[in-house]
Amino acid sequence: MSRKKYIFTSESVSEGHPDKLCDRISDAVLDAFLKEEPEARVACETFATTNRVVIGGEVGLSSREKLTEYMQSIEAIARECIKDIGYEQDKFHHATCEVTNLLHEQSAHIAQGVDASGPKDEGAGDQGIMFGYATNETEHLMPAPIQYAHAILRRLAEVRKDGTEPSLRPDANSQLSVIYENGKPVGVSSIVLSTQHADVSQTSDDIRAIVEPYIRDVLPSDWITEATEWWVNPTGVFVIGGPDGDAGLTGRKIIVDTYGGAAPHGGGAFSGKDPTKVDRSAAYAARYLAKNVVAAGMAERCTIQLSYAIGVSKPLSIYADTHGTGELDAAEIERAVASCMDLTPRGIREHLQMNKPIYQRTAAYGHFGRAPEEDGGFSWERTDLAEKLRAAV
Repeated sequence: MSRKKYIFTSESVSEGHPDKLCDRISDAVLDAFLKEEPEARVACETFATTNRVVIGGEVGLSSREKLTEYMQSIEAIARECIKDIGYEQDKFHHATCEVTNLLHEQSAHIAQGVDASGPKDEGAGDQGIMFGYATNETEHLMPAPIQYAHAILRRLAEVRKDGTEPSLRPDANSQLSVIYENGKPVGVSSIVLSTQHADVSQTSDDIRAIVEPYIRDVLPSDWITEATEWWVNPTGVFVIGGPDGDAGLTGRKIIVDTYGGAAPHGGGAFSGKDPTKVDRSAAYAARYLAKNVVAAGMAERCTIQLSYAIGVSKPLSIYADTHGTGELDAAEIERAVASCMDLTPRGIREHLQMNKPIYQRTAAYGHFGRAPEEDGGFSWERTDLAEKLRAAV
């Protein structure tokens, strides 16, 4: 039996965190290639440190001439990302940092297993296991700790960028310890917020005075009580931040990107990968399926696992777990899932319309729990499969 009363903690990091900056650049490169050619192949990694950004990996377009042309735009893409995030520090500035582009053409040996040709179906871009999760404890069917940890940082980024809070700087982290009773979130036992700021004279109390009103606005009104512990910039001064404070790398925040530790993750990172890579597309599909199971009222919580082999189109296994909250047997959900959606790499991409430049926006504040957008962004957050799933059982 699952516990009814407990505290669970998740953390988030801002768009200015060094790892998230790298995710942003990698996904911006991906979007640029997908805008040119929906079937573009991209596996882009970014590294950032003091006054330096290095971009590497594999890319592919059907036209070698276009590929050469796009290679010339990589530096500008990186600088625009850094500028939009807001880095204008002496040792990390969008206009002056050194940008090195080491991208190269995709391996022909990988391409032969991934590309579809003639009657041959398109295989998965790698082996792996992918998980999706949903819970009815929040409006967006996400775990509350990660959903609200993201929301706090997103709100602080908004007031930083619009000039309302000019002393805030891009690098920030949040952490929420959420109290559960009867399996539902009811309060917050502690709030941790560390944010880069402008002046060494600003104290932790000064920063708390800036951020507390926004945190209170984001969280449910009755969640913060006199017993809630506040830890705002607990180490004191946080002026040196971003890649000048810590090096950044694409794909190092996969728990922040997913469910904040409330559900399993297969281990594969998302950013910089085109949707033929099942690390990304199948993880999005698993979230889509789990969310629709919950939206259909078939369970209060649902975990879906998919597995793949490189060059093989069909999933090797489908697993469902409703954590004791299901209205029917998990095996029935597995059969319904398999019958309601084509889970080959091509089937996933076509169902969720993933061959579009929609990925840069996913790089910060979570890949899940976001509102679906008209241009196809966050299509995996739709609940349009719920009725079909209900009819299949």
